[in-house]
Amino acid sequence: MTSITQHDDIYRARHYALGILVVVYTFNFIDRQILSILLQPVKDDLGLSDTAMGMLTGFAFAAFYATLGIPIARFADRSNRRNLVAWALGIWSLMTALSGLAQNFWHLLAARIGVGIGEAGCSPPAHSMIADYYPADQRATALGIYSLGIPFGIMFGLFAGGWINEFFGWRAAFFVVGLPGILLAPWLHANLTHFASNFLPLLLFMWLSMQWGKLTFLKSTLLIWLGAGLLVWLFGRNAMHIGASGIVYGYLGFLILGGFYSKKLHLLIISVVIAVLYGGMIFGVLPLQRFVSFEYHLFGFVMGLLSAHLWAKSS
Repeated sequence: MTSITQHDDIYRARHYALGILVVVYTFNFIDRQILSILLQPVKDDLGLSDTAMGMLTGFAFAAFYATLGIPIARFADRSNRRNLVAWALGIWSLMTALSGLAQNFWHLLAARIGVGIGEAGCSPPAHSMIADYYPADQRATALGIYSLGIPFGIMFGLFAGGWINEFFGWRAAFFVVGLPGILLAPWLHANLTHFASNFLPLLLFMWLSMQWGKLTFLKSTLLIWLGAGLLVWLFGRNAMHIGASGIVYGYLGFLILGGFYSKKLHLLIISVVIAVLYGGMIFGVLPLQRFVSFEYHLFGFVMGLLSAHLWAKSS
């Protein structure tokens, strides 16, 4: 019975990982292809030549994508591959969204170079993970399924880019296709159990944090998301820095302290109840488990406390 259960767990885990990688690869090609459907409106709006457009769609992306693939693959062999895919997804999605802010050729060139750099970090670690997850007799099938991200991405990218441009303009198209990848990056989880353990507390904490007002909630979320992620990138060790647990801890810090700053009775009650029911989570900021990112928990919690200090009192 134990061996069957373990086999089922391994089977589900690797299929879950493959499904996530297909979604990531789909975003990869959506962001890669979006400019091709927007060539004419971008060219007309920014007054660019055919040569400039060729540079943007070809060399600016391909040169960095191609040359960085090998060193990133070597780095993937020595680091946490899931983290590398998550950061790559966040980088190329952010650069795609920033393309919508371009005011001239150089702005768009820098953004497209950023897309190329980010996307270079997708396939090498993804192929490495698939090779580890699947035995030799199943590996070709798994790689074929992973490659479905190419037609899916092209299809959705061309359709979404054309439709959004028609009704809202080319800048909105870059924003719309870039932002989902930014939002997805922190949600790359090791398995379904990891996802479920973060998802339910996150929904509860988000809803409770909204009681301080939408503006406070949005500002706090942005600080927690970016601040914790940046600090982990700068100071985190080689561990499992994936998932939404840092954001959960950020909201936890905000909720525990926020009520005492606001001085409103119902918000104070929320803070006290959260402290009583979820106070034990504070041990998650300590380095008690080797392969759990206490850094992400710690930095998220600190950003949550800082958010409460900055904005909870105005609610």
